[in-house]
Amino acid sequence: MLRPRRKLGKYRIQRCISNGNIAAVYQAYDTIQGLRVALKIPHPSAMDEYFLADFRREARLAPILEHPNIIPIRDASFIDGHFVISMPLGERTLGDRMRKRLAASTALDYADQTLAAVAHAHECKVIHCDVKPDNFVLFADNVLRLGDFGFSKIAQRTLKQASGSGTVGYMAPEQAVGRPMFQSDVFALGLLIYELFSGHLPQWPYDWPPRRIERVRAKLNPALVAWLRKAIEVRPEARYKNAIVMYREFKRARNGAGKRRKPARNTAIDPVRWEAIRFREFQKKYRHSLETHHHCSNCEGPVAEAMQNCPWCGEKLKAGRLETRFPATCPRCHRGAKLDWRYCAWCYGHGFVVETTRRYPDRRYDARCSNAKCKEPLMPFMRYCPWCRTKVKRAWRLPSSKERCPSCHWGVDTTFWDRCPWCSKGLSR
Repeated sequence: MLRPRRKLGKYRIQRCISNGNIAAVYQAYDTIQGLRVALKIPHPSAMDEYFLADFRREARLAPILEHPNIIPIRDASFIDGHFVISMPLGERTLGDRMRKRLAASTALDYADQTLAAVAHAHECKVIHCDVKPDNFVLFADNVLRLGDFGFSKIAQRTLKQASGSGTVGYMAPEQAVGRPMFQSDVFALGLLIYELFSGHLPQWPYDWPPRRIERVRAKLNPALVAWLRKAIEVRPEARYKNAIVMYREFKRARNGAGKRRKPARNTAIDPVRWEAIRFREFQKKYRHSLETHHHCSNCEGPVAEAMQNCPWCGEKLKAGRLETRFPATCPRCHRGAKLDWRYCAWCYGHGFVVETTRRYPDRRYDARCSNAKCKEPLMPFMRYCPWCRTKVKRAWRLPSSKERCPSCHWGVDTTFWDRCPWCSKGLSR
């Protein structure tokens, strides 16, 4: 494991995103281009020729697989003895998103994007061999991209030498015995999409109908249910030939016969739509001043990195899931930090190893530390001085509201919020 703030060539490690048996994925900062990236780095135990061949294959496939729904590889090289693959940094995986409730329209959009990605790989004669929710990454504007082509195979006339690599829960029966084929990816896609609409991953022996079929039938028209059934047939020859055909039939079933009749129009305001209106009006007023560029993973309400809790639903915010706009992160709370700070401004953690004597100006500074020996600049809603670690006594106010939380006395706006984002106390309107 690489520690936060460690330099690796031009990259500065910020945090570990995921740690698998073969490799770890890190969020890092490209100090030359000024970008946050994801670095995939094999563990030392996986640095033999067998595993390195998988990573080299993934890097070499990148130019062939260029597509809006496939994660591009920016660079692949050896740095300080580590094999490093650099990729764009996403927000979270599809697996993370599927732990929360999905609207049927959102699930259909995700299904469309997963199919588009695998269909393009099949057009390029590439079998992915590890299609699963955790290998699809969500980017801005709900764009899904497929990654992790390390187990992929170039389709040839014979596949007798192919391995049974992949993830067991989504693995087709023929792939489990070492014979992956295009229909294996079709099977994995079928399981993934069934799980999208039902919240249940079908298990062996894959008898139809699987559990929670009523949820699927409530959300999909009969043509799409039949399409899904064909995708997860146990016998490969009974499935779609490849994801290209599967995607074509998906679009036909989605738009063609069997489409559910639209319900009578209701003039009442949908609660979900009302929430969206409330979020939009809040963003018009506070997006710039509060930097609410993120969304709560529970209710999708706009939140800021400095907040401790979601002001809309009260969910405790996990800063590690929010993409920081700072060049570094605190290894304790995972919130952003500037390179010249000595301490975290958001938690009472240990001091940082300061790598520069340079001071970086910032337009967000608008107050001073109350410590007479410090008097260094502070940003709104800091809890501690990043220069001397003195607790900030100032009660921060919202720029467009005179209201204050009755508990912590920091600024709130009960026109929008149900809870204080700074101390989590409920707010009365």
